[in-house]
Amino acid sequence: MSEKQIKKMIANTFLDIADALETGSFGKKPVIGVAVAGTEHGMDNIYEGVRLAEKKGCKAVVIEGEDAHKKMEAMLEAGEIQGAVTMHYPFPIGVSTVGRVITPGMGKEMFLATTTGTSSTDRVEGMVKNAIYGIISAKACGIEAPTVGIANIDGARQTEKILMKLAENGYPINFAQSARADGGVVMRGNDLLAATSDVMVMDPLTGNLMMKLFSAYTTGGSYESLGYGYGPGIGEGFDKVIMIVSRASGAPVISGAIQYATELLENKVLQVAAAEFEAANKAGLKALLEEYKAANKPSAAPAEEVKMPPKEACTAEIHGIEVTDLEDAAQALWAAGIYAETGMGCTGPVVLMAGDKEEKAREILTAKGYIS
Repeated sequence: MSEKQIKKMIANTFLDIADALETGSFGKKPVIGVAVAGTEHGMDNIYEGVRLAEKKGCKAVVIEGEDAHKKMEAMLEAGEIQGAVTMHYPFPIGVSTVGRVITPGMGKEMFLATTTGTSSTDRVEGMVKNAIYGIISAKACGIEAPTVGIANIDGARQTEKILMKLAENGYPINFAQSARADGGVVMRGNDLLAATSDVMVMDPLTGNLMMKLFSAYTTGGSYESLGYGYGPGIGEGFDKVIMIVSRASGAPVISGAIQYATELLENKVLQVAAAEFEAANKAGLKALLEEYKAANKPSAAPAEEVKMPPKEACTAEIHGIEVTDLEDAAQALWAAGIYAETGMGCTGPVVLMAGDKEEKAREILTAKGYIS
C-alpha cells in the first residue's frame, strides 16, 4: 500500500469517527437510493439535490431508467441501499407519509401527519392513526416528547376525543395548545404558520395541499424549494424507509428528503415505530377505533321527530362539537327540553342556549359523546 493510500485511509477513518460522534452511530452511513423518473425540473436538478445532501454528510445514489422502482426495491431487499426517495409509491392501505416543513411564522420545523397514502378509509380513524405516525417521525428525528395539534378540519373534534381517551388509557401524548387566546388542541391557520405544535394532524389530502403551499409559497408554486418533502411511509408492520417527493420538488427539497431519510435510519425509525404501536395498542387503540365506528354506523330505524322547545335568548355557547354532529347535538338538547341553536364561532361549530341551561346542556352532550 502506497503512502498516499495510507493517508487517504487514515483520513477516511477520521471522517467516519467524526460522523459517528456527531450522529451517535458508529456504523456506516446509510445509503439512500433516489429513484425519481418523471421530475419536471430535469435530472440535473436531482443530481444537484444529491450533491447538496452529500455536502451535509449524507450518502445517496441516483437510480435511473424506466424500471427505476423495481431497481429501487431490489436494492432495498439486497441491502445495497437502506432507504429510498421516490416520486410515487403504491403504499398499502394503512400506510401514509409524514411530511416535514419549515414554517414561515417562526422558521420552525413541523411534521405534517399526513401528506400522501391512506391510513384508513375512515377519515377520523385515519387522523387518529396519523397522530401516531407523526409522533413516530418526530421522535425518530430527535424530538423526545413532540407536541401534537389537530388542524381545524372535518373530523378534528372526534379525533381529539379518541386521542384524549387514548392518553387517559396510558399512551403518552403531549398535546399542544393553540397560540390563539382561547387555546385548545384544535389548531387554527395561525398555528400552522407558526408551528405551534411539532406534529400537525390532518387527513392526507389536506396535508398534501399544505405541503405544496409550505414548499413552494416563495416560488409561485412551480418549484418546491423549502423543506424535506412528503416524508416516509409509516404504518403498523411496514418495514421500509421510503420517502416521497413530487415532480415539482427542487434540488433543496430532494436534498432535504435525503437528509430526512438519513436521520430516520440513524435513529432506528422502524424500532421507534414498533415501540409506539405497541404502546398505543396496549392503551386500547384498536378498541377505541372500533367503539367509534360502531357508534357512527347509520341507524336502520328512522329517527323520532323531536319538537322544538319554546325559544329563549341564547347567551351561552358550547364549543368542541364536530360539524357533522352539530344538528344532532341540538336535537339532543331539544329532546331534553332545552332550547338550542347552532352556529359557527371563530374556532368552529357551536351550540347556543340560555345561560342558566349551559351546565345541564354540557352534561347531556357529554353523556351522548358529542363533547368530552
